[in-house]
Amino acid sequence: MIVIGERINASNRAVGEAISNRDGQLISELAKAQAEAGADFIDVNAGNGTGEQSQGKASMRWLIETVRVVTDKPLAIDSDNPDIIEAALQIYDGKNLLINSVTAEPEKLAAVGPMAAEREASLVALAMGDEGIQDNVKQRLEACEKILTYVTGIGIKEEQIYFDPLVLPISVDINQGQVTLKTIEEIKSRYPAAKTVVGLSNISYGLPNRKLVNRAFLLMAAQSGLDAAILDPLDAKTMTTVRVVNMLTGKDSSSRAYIRAHRSGRIVD
Repeated sequence: MIVIGERINASNRAVGEAISNRDGQLISELAKAQAEAGADFIDVNAGNGTGEQSQGKASMRWLIETVRVVTDKPLAIDSDNPDIIEAALQIYDGKNLLINSVTAEPEKLAAVGPMAAEREASLVALAMGDEGIQDNVKQRLEACEKILTYVTGIGIKEEQIYFDPLVLPISVDINQGQVTLKTIEEIKSRYPAAKTVVGLSNISYGLPNRKLVNRAFLLMAAQSGLDAAILDPLDAKTMTTVRVVNMLTGKDSSSRAYIRAHRSGRIVD
């Protein structure tokens, strides 16, 4: 399971204030802690700024520079604004790169796709188009097909695509967990070289004991074919679940990583 650390996101009030105030200490601590906890990518989301778009670009550049000082883990450049993604790519020199994200909207594909192709970056592809998030598997797969057709046509390989089947809170619609799981299964069946990724915590929004719900869903999603998750690597129990998932799905040869984690005290019951 590929772990994308979610903690450096401007939607978090403390992180948003740190970005606005250029408080490098908090950002550096979060980046370093996530890397040490086992994150494979560090997601960086600077928001869009509260004023001119230039503020959003400047914030993203500062964020990347700050994180890169303390860790060489690859970054997931996270923004729904193509201009901010472009600004980030102008200063990010890492070879292993994940762009988060693109949708099946033609203007988004035309803006973000070529940037990913030029940098040979991996790309998070949200299973949605002009109509927004659909509540059924069929329409989400149609969005995936549109994205795949476009990005492979400009040189992005199928294995560079991380399809996000989208996770909606089950507190709003109790059936949405199953819709996501079935979408993962269909994506893996149709596009075996592609990867799948989810924003894990969305499933439990509005519920008590959210972390318990998240961990249970992670196990179910792994069984359906999930390859990666955007999650909190500082949650020791969630990271324990990731290590168990790797072992139970055959990705941990001879259970070596699990045993090493146990010996180092990283397996938490």
